[in-house]
Amino acid sequence: MRAVRVHAWGADPVVEEVPSPVAKDGETLVRIEAAAISHLDLTVASGSFDLKPDLPYIGGVEGCGVVISSDRHEPGTRVALRGAGLGLLRNGTWSEYVATRKAASPLPADLSPEIAATYFVPTTTAYVALHEIAHLGSWPDVEDEVVVVAGAAGAVGSMVAQLALRAGCTVLGVVDASQVELLPAGVEPVLLGAESAELSKERPASLLVDTLGGQGVAQRTRWVRPGGRAVVVGYVAGKELSLDVPAWLLDDVALLPVNMIRREAAAREYAPLLAELLAKGELTLEVQSFAMDDAPKALHLLATGGLRGRAVILPGS
Repeated sequence: MRAVRVHAWGADPVVEEVPSPVAKDGETLVRIEAAAISHLDLTVASGSFDLKPDLPYIGGVEGCGVVISSDRHEPGTRVALRGAGLGLLRNGTWSEYVATRKAASPLPADLSPEIAATYFVPTTTAYVALHEIAHLGSWPDVEDEVVVVAGAAGAVGSMVAQLALRAGCTVLGVVDASQVELLPAGVEPVLLGAESAELSKERPASLLVDTLGGQGVAQRTRWVRPGGRAVVVGYVAGKELSLDVPAWLLDDVALLPVNMIRREAAAREYAPLLAELLAKGELTLEVQSFAMDDAPKALHLLATGGLRGRAVILPGS
């Protein structure tokens, strides 16, 4: 079968022929229809993450496919693939087939393979960030929720904005000029630069959801009024953050991390509801599809911010 493998940390992956997996007793053999490409995949492939598969390895921590054989699922069942070390400790989903013991679960709604392969992380991360971390609507001393989303055109940022709108919040989406058209309907655009600088003067937000990370987080917390909170989801703009502690104490903004590995159980609990909303069109998720031969290109676009929404590899194309 064909697969996308990482042979060296930080190097481009290689599309090549490898032996097809043979399902052992208790394993489910799945034909991959769509395999997600995520920032976690990039982090693992860099070699900087604490969890490292043995080189060379097939990347991909998420995917969607159809069951070929299993003692748990009927052949032909469409399943989501994630967890159980896929793409982290063992070969992942960037291949034509995968055999797994615990990573396959029937999809809770009628979703396309592209959405099914990619929806879990952005939707559940957004929901957990808003409701489990930020306690939207019930944070002490906050009466009117004004949510500012940094990186609102990205997959997670867009989902945060949509879910906050559904909860009745005023939502401001901070983007550059080329991304305004990507914002969900109902989100007030704020352009990076002069417009976003005004947020530091006005401090309108009760909640900042920051999908960018990096040193800019410290400045963006100043968009939040005293007593509010800033939830940090991602690190696409950098992995380092330093704070002027006296200024932070004076600003009185809680800085809250989103650790989805620790909140996996909550994510799985909310996933069926979010999948149903996607299936009904009440939430939308933009996905770009790539042929397997274009996987290195897709990874480069992800790393440089050139993707719109999420990305998937289609092994059959």
